Amino acid sequence: MIITISGPPGSGKSTLSKIISVRLGLELVSMGDVFRKCAQDRCMSLDEFGQIARCNEKIDREIDEMQKKIANENDNILLEGRLSGFLVDADLKVWLKAPLDIRARRIAMRECKSIAKAMEETSVREGCERERYLNYYGLDINDLSVYDLVIDSSKWSAQEISEIVEKAVDFLI
Repeated sequence: MIITISGPPGSGKSTLSKIISVRLGLELVSMGDVFRKCAQDRCMSLDEFGQIARCNEKIDREIDEMQKKIANENDNILLEGRLSGFLVDADLKVWLKAPLDIRARRIAMRECKSIAKAMEETSVREGCERERYLNYYGLDINDLSVYDLVIDSSKWSAQEISEIVEKAVDFLI
């Protein structure tokens, strides 16, 4: 089984992915972790590497190709990443959403910064990523038609959302 979990920053992708991967016995591959590892391999901070990636299409494409390769080489995996649902042929594709103010609050708590700063950074990041995905692949990240489930993570706990996803998996088996 291949599952993708996608969504904007602060939507709960990582939390849900950890729960689902353990419960279903799937290998978890976080594209955010892959991105962080690429930064570390280049002796750069995440922010520095992110700035370079914004100006260098090759970095995004390299990471996206890695994601496709990982999915093609595994059939018992959960891929967590913004573009996973677009790039990977999965049995179940999940998109988590939540209002910006809620996501910014989550990010602020996680990264020990003000909500205002988290909101500003997140808005800029999302705009930049949307533009890059449109330019590179002709993909509109706001087009949710590729997803089997779209869940508002502000309405339910991570535990409750995991139960929704697990029920969807039950229907696939």
